[in-house]
Amino acid sequence: MYTFKKEERLCNKRLIDELFHNGSSFLCYPFKASWLLVDNATQTTAAQVLISVSKRRYKHAVDRNLIKRRLREAYRLQKQQHLYDLLTSTNKKIVLSLGYIGKQIEPFDLFEKKMLKLLKQLSEQLAK
Repeated sequence: MYTFKKEERLCNKRLIDELFHNGSSFLCYPFKASWLLVDNATQTTAAQVLISVSKRRYKHAVDRNLIKRRLREAYRLQKQQHLYDLLTSTNKKIVLSLGYIGKQIEPFDLFEKKMLKLLKQLSEQLAK
């Protein structure tokens, strides 16, 4: 239940291009989320996620990795009840990009709180 497997990671270059060219996006500081509904044939899981942190803002790889680790963990803990349940009940599949745009490295509890807010906002947009 609380896993983040390889199938849930977005690696397909064609899907990534399509996500950034045709997808919808919104801001939920310190995150920027882009998402796109895809047809059921292309993917096995309800959602595939791409996580990114700007190299321009965080020069050191250790900082980028720390942020990505916290972001992945916050997503992993919240995804089932706030995203997957809605997607499976409505039989939809999405690709999602989560970018960190914060100015400093925040503690994990803030990541968790903001991720919850972001997923609720995303589920509201998906329900429309």
